[in-house]
Amino acid sequence: MSSCCTPDGSCSTSATTAVAPGPTTVYNVAGMTCGHCRSTLTEAIGGLDGVLAVDVELATGRVTVTTAGEPDDARIAAVVDDAGYELTGRA
Repeated sequence: MSSCCTPDGSCSTSATTAVAPGPTTVYNVAGMTCGHCRSTLTEAIGGLDGVLAVDVELATGRVTVTTAGEPDDARIAAVVDDAGYELTGRA
């Protein structure tokens, strides 16, 4: 007989299924200077369908995007532009 309880006493009644990440694409983005920039872009890009993860690196001006399939560069550029920044291309 199996138990749904873990050794630490917490319980789980649902199985977790790992989703294999898709491609990771690095973009150069101009205009990022602070934590607010990081939050804004993380939310804007992360809200797109198929985006699994966003990592914004202010020091390098790079944004790493992990997607479920091939990224839509035009859509990502559009949300970056709408947020007030400029996607200048892939790194």
